This record gives sequence, structure tokens and C-alpha cells, in this order.
Amino acid sequence: MAPIKDHPQRLALTGEMHARPFPQLAAPSRVAFLAVKFEAGADAKAELNALLAHYGAPRADAEAKHYYGEMGRFTLKWEQHTEFVTYTVIAQAGSAAPFAASDFDVFPDDWLSRLHGERITSALVTVALKPTEQKEIATHLQDWFVPESLAVAEVLEGAAVVASDFRIDPAGHLRLAVFTDGQTGERRIGRIVQRLCEIETYKAMSMLGFMQARGMAGALNDLDGQLSTLMGAMRSGAGTAAEETLHALLDVSVALEALTADTAYRFAATGAYEAIVYQRISALREARFMGRQGFGEFMMRRYEPAMRTVKSTEARLQTLAARALRAAELLRTRVDVERSAQNQAILASMDRRADLQLRLQHTVEGLSVVAISYYAVSLAGYLLYPLAEPLEVSKGLLTAVVTLPVVLGVWWMLRRLRRKIG
Repeated sequence: MAPIKDHPQRLALTGEMHARPFPQLAAPSRVAFLAVKFEAGADAKAELNALLAHYGAPRADAEAKHYYGEMGRFTLKWEQHTEFVTYTVIAQAGSAAPFAASDFDVFPDDWLSRLHGERITSALVTVALKPTEQKEIATHLQDWFVPESLAVAEVLEGAAVVASDFRIDPAGHLRLAVFTDGQTGERRIGRIVQRLCEIETYKAMSMLGFMQARGMAGALNDLDGQLSTLMGAMRSGAGTAAEETLHALLDVSVALEALTADTAYRFAATGAYEAIVYQRISALREARFMGRQGFGEFMMRRYEPAMRTVKSTEARLQTLAARALRAAELLRTRVDVERSAQNQAILASMDRRADLQLRLQHTVEGLSVVAISYYAVSLAGYLLYPLAEPLEVSKGLLTAVVTLPVVLGVWWMLRRLRRKIG
């Protein structure tokens, strides 16, 4: 039996399911996380290799979208996504205080300055052993975070307690805390840390859509006002001509279509990122801790309104575009009806003119019979005058006798010719 022929992408498709393994880290540990939205055409792999070269680590594969390995005394996890790349550097906890700004020094300044992109977010993660008393955790939370926006939850059936205030600290980074007990495995801690970093990254990326939606509110208000004014003019029938109103409506439609084209990708990406944020929160299976709000509740109060703004802006844009299109269609119909009425009036005028021309033609035809008959009688008289003396009749009588047959003959010939032409 011949072997089954594999699809050329079978191995790649299977490998994609295992391309981004979770990191492994034990408590206590420190994590420095960086997400960079790279510029179009930027070589993210070259920047990764430059960082690895700084620490004397092996280069990444040319086609790899993920890298995980040792980088000096650190462990680096790198991922390339559609719009951004993430760097997760894991280090064993040292003597420095939690969330020390020096933890981010793992990224050299000269390397950061050469990045072809912009930081979308960065975070410092502290993984610590869970104290035996909850009061100690409460003390740490009060020292490390802003109480007003603090979110705390117990996750994965008590495997860890996670906390963050989702604020940027004086060093320019977000703070994430993970308290685990000695029974939680390194892989599970790695999954918790990665999900926390993903929540922050995708939240930041989705907020780009919110900023764009808020920035275009003024333009939408102006276009909405123009559209309402034009539709009011259409309803009243006063003001500018229908064709001028139609041109103005088409200008509004073009502006709305341009806004739709400019925001379609960002709004679609925002919806996808929002879904991932809630999916990652759901995967944590959080439970309330010390009566504090959890990550899901925090997102419901602070994050969800922003996402609703994006959705409402997208819906408003689509509604305005549909209104402008319907108004243009209605006005185009009115213009077509007016043009049809004008065409009917023109056709009626042409019918009247044709009738007048026909009457004039008949009149001219009668005059033509007289004129042709006059010349024909004159010619016939010249031909018959020599017979007047032998026949002993006067020229006048001879002309009178000839006139009627000549007129009838001319009339019959012209009539036959007109029928033949018709």
C-alpha cells in the first residue's frame, strides 16, 4: 500500500498549535514585559537578534514567530503578532524592592533607542510567595498600588492571588503582582503571568480604537449636521436646486466612506482584542478576594464603556452612511422624475412644432402647385400658340383651356411624389 501523501502545510499547521508555549517561573521571580507596536516594514526579527547578541545568546530562526530561551542570566520569551511584538524577560528575584525601576534595565538603553516602533505598554511583574496572613497581602497592596483603582482576585481555584491598579507608575510601567503558594507549579505560574501580560497588551491595543473613535466624534457631528440640513431642505422643497443638493449629499457620502475606510481595520481589530481580553480573564477563573473588585469587575466599570463607545461610533458611522445613501437615492429619484417631466415637455413641444411644420408644408405644397402650374401653363401656351390661328381661337382661350388640365396634372404629380417619399 502506497503511503498517504501529506498536505504540504500539515506539519506547519500542527506546529502552530504548539508555537507559543507558556513560560516557566517559580516564586519569587521578577518579570519585565514590553510590547512594541512596530512600524510598517520594520524587521522585528533583527531587533530580537540584536537583543540576543547583546547578551551573547544564540540567534533566532529566520522564519520563527516565537522565541523562548536563555539570555544570559535571564529567560526571554518573544512573540511576534500582526501589529506588535512582545518581550517577556524572567529573572529570579534579587535583593531589590518589588517593582524596582532597575528591573527594566534588562532592556539596554541603546537597544531601546533603535527600536523601529512605539511602546504600547510595559509592565513589571512581581511573583512572590503568598503570605500566611491575608493582612500581609493587604499591606503589600496598599504599599504597591493605588487603592481607588486596585483590582484583586484569587485565580485558578486558589492557586494564586493577582493584583494590579492598571496605572503607570513613576518609572513608566504598569505593575502586576502575583502571590502563589508553594504548591503551585512553575508551568501554572507561567500561565498566570502570561495571561496577565496578555490582558494588559490586548487592552492597550483595543484602546487604540477608542482613541480613534473619540477623535472622529467631531467629524461625525459635522457630517450628521450637514446631512440633517440637506434632508430638511429636501423635505421642504425650498432652497437650492435638486442637482446641487444631490452633489452636496454625494460629498457627505464620500466623506463618510473615507472615514469608514480609515477606521474599518482598527475597529475590527478592537473587537478582536476586546474578545481576547475577556477570554483571558475568564481563563483565570477569578474569585473575589478580601471583598475587592476583581479584574472582570474592573473591566466592566472602566474598560467596557470605552469598548461600547467604539461600537456605538462604528454603528453611528454605518447608520450615517446608510442615511446618506438613502437620501441620495431619493433625491436622485426626484431629479430623474423632474428630468422626465422636462423631457415630456420637450417632446410635446417637438410634437407641436412638427404639426406646425406639417401644416406649413401643406401650405407650401399648395403654393408650389400654383407656382409650378403657372410656369407650366406658360410653357404650354408657348407650345400651343402656333395652333391658335389654324384653329381660329384666341391665345387667351387656348391658355384657359390648358390651365385646368395642367394644374390637375401638377397637383397629381406632386401628391404622387410625396406619397412615394413618405
